[in-house]
Amino acid sequence: MKRPVLVFSALLAAGLAGGCSSYRPAPAAFSKALQAPYVLDSGDRVRVTVFEQEGLTNTYSVDQSGYIAFPLVGTVPARGQSVAQLEATLAARLRNGYLRDPDVSVEIDRYRPIFVMGEVGAAGQYSYVPGMTVQKAIAAAGGFSPRGNQSTVDITRSVNGKVMTGRVYTSDPLLPGDTIYVRERLF
Repeated sequence: MKRPVLVFSALLAAGLAGGCSSYRPAPAAFSKALQAPYVLDSGDRVRVTVFEQEGLTNTYSVDQSGYIAFPLVGTVPARGQSVAQLEATLAARLRNGYLRDPDVSVEIDRYRPIFVMGEVGAAGQYSYVPGMTVQKAIAAAGGFSPRGNQSTVDITRSVNGKVMTGRVYTSDPLLPGDTIYVRERLF
């Protein structure tokens, strides 16, 4: 009679220990994305300066389709391009019948937002600032709720056009467009 209870207790303990070790490290592509040049996407806003052309110098938003509407040349694809690539594209289009030798500069005016969900004070959409970590984003969202797991969080990130989710520590850096999910802790 004691043996089945002992076997059941051992199986229950093993199951609970296995459940606690559900740590899924972030895919290797997460850290590679942090080292890669920043690529533009919907929600970003860029400041384009065309030297000696005040009418073309302005701030432009990347729309839902991934384009910016630029005077003279129309819609220009921005999604997936780095700032340097967008500069080259704009200069080439302006050179094609509009300006002799355009000098174009592009800088990021505003990054796309991040999203914080789960066990935080005020879940929602927040502005990204360069150098932002998970912990800083959670602080902006009102901090952890009393039930929030404060050691690791799940991040959903688009890497090379593929959406991935991985578990990271709260000291890890973020990228624009990331979605952070703070899980509920067990105890």
